[in-house]
Amino acid sequence: MRILTIILTLALDFVPGGNAYLKQLQQRDSILIADQLEYGFTLEGVKEGTALALPDLEKLSNDTLTLVRNWQLDTLKKGKDGTADIQASIIIAPFEAGDYTLPPLMALRNIAGQVDTLIFEPAQMEVKTMPVDTATFEIHDLKGQIKYPVTFKEVLPYILGALLLAALIALAIYLIKKYGKKGTQDVENQDPPYVVALRKLDKYRGDKYWAPEKQKTFYSGVTDTLKEYIDRRFGVDAPEMTTAELFDALKNEKDITPEMYSELKDMFETADFVKFAKHIASNEENATVLPLAVNFVTTTYQTQLEEEQKGEDVL
Repeated sequence: MRILTIILTLALDFVPGGNAYLKQLQQRDSILIADQLEYGFTLEGVKEGTALALPDLEKLSNDTLTLVRNWQLDTLKKGKDGTADIQASIIIAPFEAGDYTLPPLMALRNIAGQVDTLIFEPAQMEVKTMPVDTATFEIHDLKGQIKYPVTFKEVLPYILGALLLAALIALAIYLIKKYGKKGTQDVENQDPPYVVALRKLDKYRGDKYWAPEKQKTFYSGVTDTLKEYIDRRFGVDAPEMTTAELFDALKNEKDITPEMYSELKDMFETADFVKFAKHIASNEENATVLPLAVNFVTTTYQTQLEEEQKGEDVL
């Protein structure tokens, strides 16, 4: 091991200021390579208004000793008489084992125009390396990062969280579908089926929906209204049925005359051609749609009223 001596001199009159201190930032029983150390001095009883000038130690850095942080001043304590204890320090790091004689620390002090140069005795530093047992030491290849297998216990919270989130979304969709529509249906169900149907059919009066680009809306609106009415009037799940299924379910209804049954079926089939086969209905066909739908509703409702009245007379 060699002794490294670093000498710093200034062409000034020196005033002894005491000893510099050396303190490890990582407390160990010895100084190891690359350890960081605080090197500095302390001035006690510094009067208020005192100015300090410190030398630039950037040139201190070399291949074996590095200046990590330049000068920093800290006030340790203030006295009642206006004086203060000042600490000035740098941080250094050695990168080679050996004995170091650190440079003395100097400060230029100016008190009311009187300038003094303070010098602090340098500290000694012994830097060691990590001891290696050469008898048992064996060089090994570098290994990659160890990847441990993921266990079911680790992913279980994520699985449960995902299932809970999916359940909440499904519940929200169900409630919206069930109760979101129920409010509108409950208002409509307060009126008799024929009133609801006639109110909706009244929106399609006139020929504004007969234009080719609006016929799909026209026929869909009329047939959907009739299906809702048939559902409530005859107890047939018409909205979920095709035209063939619907009229197969209505063919034995005694309240629907054969003539009305045939005309209504033709109208529904025309509507299917318009909605699904891009058929353009004629004005004559369009003109018969709404009267036929209104007549079907009013006729079948009158039949229901007559049956209800007969039942009341019997009672």
